[in-house]
Amino acid sequence: MSESVSGPRLSDRQRLAWLRLIRTPNVGPMTFRQLVNRYGSAESALAMLPELTLNGGATRAVRIPSPDEAEAEMEAARRLGARFVAVGEPGYPALLRNMDHPPPLLAIKGDEGVFSLPAVAIVGARNASLAGIKMARMLAAELGAAGYAIVSGLARGIDTAAHQASLPTGTVAALAGGLDRPYPPENAALCEAIGDQGGAIVSEMPFGWQPRAQDFPRRNRIIAGMALGLVVVEAANRSGSLISARLAGEQGRLVFSVPGSPLDPRAAGTNGLLKDGAILVTETADVLAALAPLAGAPTPSPDSLAEPEDFSSIPPPGDDDRTRVVEALGPTPVAVDEIIRHTGLHAAQVLTILLELDLAGRLERHAGGSVSLV
Repeated sequence: MSESVSGPRLSDRQRLAWLRLIRTPNVGPMTFRQLVNRYGSAESALAMLPELTLNGGATRAVRIPSPDEAEAEMEAARRLGARFVAVGEPGYPALLRNMDHPPPLLAIKGDEGVFSLPAVAIVGARNASLAGIKMARMLAAELGAAGYAIVSGLARGIDTAAHQASLPTGTVAALAGGLDRPYPPENAALCEAIGDQGGAIVSEMPFGWQPRAQDFPRRNRIIAGMALGLVVVEAANRSGSLISARLAGEQGRLVFSVPGSPLDPRAAGTNGLLKDGAILVTETADVLAALAPLAGAPTPSPDSLAEPEDFSSIPPPGDDDRTRVVEALGPTPVAVDEIIRHTGLHAAQVLTILLELDLAGRLERHAGGSVSLV
């Protein structure tokens, strides 16, 4: 694998503050970025969190991880042979950093050089048929031989087949739990092999975190974000693979689907994707032809470690301002720009109030940047 290019890096102190901030309850990737943009650094944002949370209507103080707790997680990563890479740093997957609201910190184990390859995601049913497993293996092996990394989620069935077939050429496993909690447990040896044989394992979740049902869509978002296109081999209706396909489409990635028998429930989702406009795949050449114009396209340079905009001259919002924003919100999602126009407040003031509500657990964020009250 090729080595990572040089670029800006966080100091140890900054990395510790970033980890403490992203591990704080109600701070997701979008909120993290807005906090750092508003207050200039993760360290300054941490100092403001108690005040922001109380202003948002929280009934108890925010639980910010201590420096010792963050140091302990970093030490856990070191013991596992992993490291935390910040968005914008060398070694962070290029396509992932350019999607909307990428994970600020990604725990990575393995060879970062695999991220320099153009990538294709292959996902599908856990209870895959033998034909589906054979198709996944063929696609992964032939795409790998053509110079593509294969990204998947380490699940049973199609994911496992895709990882196994692409071990010799480069594969990436995105986990729904911590790097030290591969799921399912029977794929622990495969997970280890990926990290040892030129591939990589990634996760945005804390070390020691056992994956829950609600964590898999976050993992699926990473899978879709790391690849130029996503291939669904088998998927029933309401499958998690269909969530991955939807997320890939929202991020502007190509969505491919392998057709199946109308009599097989595991083909209901893939056939539905084809009806909705997914690219038909019956052989590897179908994927290669569609991706060829994208594989050599340059990736925009990251700006995530750039100097944030200075809002210090904007007065902080007052109680009346907060009331106006809350009154403008409701259970129906609305665009932030509409709130700004409706209230007549400065954008920085509205964003601060939304941050307060978010940190207090009173705000829900939706696709496209819309927000609503919980």
